[in-house]
Amino acid sequence: MAKIQLNGKKLKIQTNLSIKSLLKKYKLKENKIAIELNGTILPKKLYKTRKIKNMDKIEIVQFIGGG
Repeated sequence: MAKIQLNGKKLKIQTNLSIKSLLKKYKLKENKIAIELNGTILPKKLYKTRKIKNMDKIEIVQFIGGG
């Protein structure tokens, strides 16, 4: 298990999980979010290959339309 911080909450998740798998687990659509990983914006092209590591800090921002 890896200990991570996701949007300020400390969680334990399985090791070797990709960012894309994490999004799927939480039912988030890739085209409506931005991810900051350890203080740096992660390009969408890396979501599939970037594996979550112990002590990663992940912030997920969702874009919401409105008027």
